[in-house]
This record gives sequence, structure tokens and C-alpha cells, in this order.
Amino acid sequence: MVTAGITRHEGYSERVDQAIRSSVQRLVCARRFRASGAHGDNIRKRCDTTAGTRAGLGHTDPVVRPWPFPEGFFERTDEVPDDVFYRPPRLVTHIDDGAIAAVGALYAELGVTGRVLDLMSSWVSHFEQPPEHLTVLGMNQSELDANPDARERVIHDLNADPALPFDDDTFDDAVCCVSVDYLTRPVEVFEEIARVLRPGGRLVVTFSNRCFPTKAIHGWLANDDATHLEIVGAYFGLAQGFGEPTYDVRVPPNRGRDPLYAVWATTER
Repeated sequence: MVTAGITRHEGYSERVDQAIRSSVQRLVCARRFRASGAHGDNIRKRCDTTAGTRAGLGHTDPVVRPWPFPEGFFERTDEVPDDVFYRPPRLVTHIDDGAIAAVGALYAELGVTGRVLDLMSSWVSHFEQPPEHLTVLGMNQSELDANPDARERVIHDLNADPALPFDDDTFDDAVCCVSVDYLTRPVEVFEEIARVLRPGGRLVVTFSNRCFPTKAIHGWLANDDATHLEIVGAYFGLAQGFGEPTYDVRVPPNRGRDPLYAVWATTER
């Protein structure tokens, strides 16, 4: 599928691997970070080691993937604790009706049913048909209480503590809608999601081009939508427990409405 110059890619390919090493570091504006006084004290400088067979190289020697994100990438303009920012309830939608419909259609197409975890959730989860058992995890109790599809509601700040308060193999699938751009420790969060998903479970990440700019990470704000797909793909590629991601453009940009992008992958362990 080719839409607006973006090709649907199945697999954490060498193209994406190389793109996240080069284009992300090139496109993130270091001058912008310096001008805002950003620093890298809270950036993890680490390498991720994965099996060669998982990287598609046909052998079992460890493959070291350097941490690809430059200094300041996960910092934000507003570093006030998130529980303060999200304390007032916001019973609004953050994408338009077309993008909302595209989210629901994607969930239905993928068959996201059974026991489902909706991460960074609010008062609406955008399913065409609610799953059998929906757990919503978010920051505001009033918003979660208003979600008519929820069977279980959990208050949890993933930026303060990426560890999810669930047992291993609890959920069939997980979704994260228009919120991935706020994660400051996304690889840790993705690894936790893989842990609480059953074997073969999927994490489905969707996003548009809207956000609270003071709370979105600098690396997201400094990049375009095509690179956002690669950034989310890199989160999957660096996290332990997921297979190769699929990328898609569900609503193309530049048509007078909110675009909608998606990246998803299945647990492998």
C-alpha cells in the first residue's frame, strides 16, 4: 500500500533499522534542544542485544543494536509531573470523526477482541464493538469512569513507572491510541506490554498529527509523520518480546481531515 509517499512495510527491515539510525538523528534539531535548555541527563545511553535470528540474519550470534535516539529526544517542554497536567478531566476527542472511525475499523479488521488492555486511555476507546473484557489504564479517574466499554479501570502513570500492574499473559491484545508521542520511556513500556500479553497477542499503536505539544517528547515534535512511523517501529524493534511490526496509513494526510497512522506487532517468546 502506497499513500502520500509512505509505503506499507511488513517487517523490522534493514531499511527501517538504517532509517532510525540516520534520519532520526539527522532530523531531530539539536539547535532547538539547545535553545530550549534541554539536556540529556535522563536519556538512557544503552545498547540492545537481540538474537540474530530475530533480526532476520539467519544465525544465532548476538546482534547489538545501538540506542538510536540522540540526546534530548525524550525530554519535554513541560516536565511538571504528568499527574498534575492530567488532573482536570478532558471529556473531548483528540482526533476527528474520520480518524476515530479508522481506529475502530482497524481494531475490527485485526479482530481485537477477548481480554484487551487500552493503554493511556480516556472516556472513549473507539471500538466498533467493545471487546469481551476491556481494561482501561490512564491518568484521570473521572475520564476512565465515563468509559462505557470498560470492565476494569486502572490509574497508572507509565512515565513515572513503566511496570504494568498485571500478571504475565493477562491480555489477548493491547491498544494505544493517539498517546505514544507522550511516552518518555517507551521501550520499557513496550517490553512490559509484551510481558502482560499472551503469546501471539498484539500491541496496536495508532496516532495522528495532534498532541499537547508541551507534553509530547521533543523527538516527536521535531519529526514528520513518515519518521513517526519509523520511531514507533524502532520501539518495537528495541523492545524484547515482539516480532516484526507492520506499518500502515489508515487515513491519508492532506485531505482536510486528521490523518491516522498505525503500527502493530505480535508477541514472540
